[in-house]
Amino acid sequence: MNRKTLVLPAVVGLLAPVLAACGGSASGGDSGDAIVVGTTDQFTASKEAPAPFDPAYAYDVGTWNVLRQTVQTLMVQPRGDGDPQPEAAEECGFTDSGNERYSCTLREGLEFSNGDAITAKDVKFSIDRARAIKADSGVFALLSTIDTVETRGDREVIFHLKSADATFPFKLSTPVAGIVNPSDYEKNKLRDGFSVDGSGPYTVKIEASDDTVTKAVFTKNSHYKGQLKVKNSKVELRSFADADTMGAALDKGDIDLMTRSMTPEQINKLDSASGSNVNLNEMPGLEIRYLAFNTNAPSVKSTAVRQAMAQVINRGELISKVYGSQAQPLYSLVPATITGHANAFFNKYGDPSTSKAQSLLTKAGITTPVKLTLHYTTDHYGAVTAQEFQVLRSQLNKSGLFNVSIQGTPWSKFRPAEQKGDYDVYGMGWFPDFPDADNYLAPFLDKDNFLGSPYLNTKISNDLIPDSRREADRLTASRSLNEIQDIVASDVPVIPLWQGKQYIAARDDITGSEWALNSSSTLQLWELSRGVSE
Repeated sequence: MNRKTLVLPAVVGLLAPVLAACGGSASGGDSGDAIVVGTTDQFTASKEAPAPFDPAYAYDVGTWNVLRQTVQTLMVQPRGDGDPQPEAAEECGFTDSGNERYSCTLREGLEFSNGDAITAKDVKFSIDRARAIKADSGVFALLSTIDTVETRGDREVIFHLKSADATFPFKLSTPVAGIVNPSDYEKNKLRDGFSVDGSGPYTVKIEASDDTVTKAVFTKNSHYKGQLKVKNSKVELRSFADADTMGAALDKGDIDLMTRSMTPEQINKLDSASGSNVNLNEMPGLEIRYLAFNTNAPSVKSTAVRQAMAQVINRGELISKVYGSQAQPLYSLVPATITGHANAFFNKYGDPSTSKAQSLLTKAGITTPVKLTLHYTTDHYGAVTAQEFQVLRSQLNKSGLFNVSIQGTPWSKFRPAEQKGDYDVYGMGWFPDFPDADNYLAPFLDKDNFLGSPYLNTKISNDLIPDSRREADRLTASRSLNEIQDIVASDVPVIPLWQGKQYIAARDDITGSEWALNSSSTLQLWELSRGVSE
């Protein structure tokens, strides 16, 4: 067994304008048979979510990891960490001192995978399309600071922003800003089903059964022009029903690599094994887990109920019983490794205390025990999510202040029900769109938020979020960011629980696996090749 730990530089969030072109066209030759990657991500088309792979709709780590291989963006996040770099663009940067006008020049000779030329008008079409469709996934909110998109000639695109947004280069690296061909995507309608077309490093062929993807085969795109270096000719992504089945496939050699989500037991076993032909790669992770509330629901409408839950939950016990060394307590929506993080929940509530929680409820006139159901998804955040919620139920019920039951639901039904407000309390995870504190706050607290939450604090949405975006130096933005986190700890529209590491297990003839995930959990299949692992 060989273990590799990838150490990335600390995230300091310096968002200087990017004006230099980086990289060139794809490289790397034929690497033989397809490299087969296993995942427990499930991709399903349904009445509620008929277009899972449309860039104007997709908004979860699994579907984005398909789109990042196939749909090109103007900017791209680097292989490890740091500022976004030009991708479909030759160069990009703010052209004013107020960070309100952002210009990109496209690379020469860009083509979609079918050979059609890409022009600035295609970029404008793609961005305007996502903004106009306003899919109920909420992904369009990433483009909310755009006022208008202007084109000059075939290669220049100018974004005029409603207000300063130093994080805008990162947003242009996300799949919602992906460039699509007007011949394949209608202007005002989502593209139903699993078809994906773009100008990224790969084309993809999807195999599905009963409206669920079983396999996605990525083939190197001969028309691709960008900075990514493609080190293989074909990668096959297979979706497994559970982590144990995926692990068995790796043991048998049916797959070459497995990624999210492995169980803690699998990770511990791989970590302690000796003489194995599988390498475990541990990488810094920015994934977080949290409880969210429908703050209009009668059971949790009182702030005191939500505060009492925050006062009772014992993160240390939760992690030790379920995740061990693979996670750490989180006392803010912003992870501890991101500039602007504040331990707001610990500062307000300190150590878990039933007596303090009782006092909060008594002062608010709340009759105990408070009856609640905690909802979780059974197939989206890993095999031990049910165990995590069993521990949370035990902690809350043990206090005597709550009467909690738990209910698990598959993601394909869980997410639409959550968006409609069917759940009073529910568990969610977040993999960042980009590694900046803004992306752990605005998606949950701004207008048109990702959760569809009725909670809205006008000071946060109207003042503090815009103030923080004006600062290119993210250290300077920390004052506004910290105030947001303090308000969240007081109002408790969410309760942060933990942040985790991320892992990949690969057979020892696969190279590049240590770079196959970046800090935002972006799957970078182009980094993989066959060879001799060191």
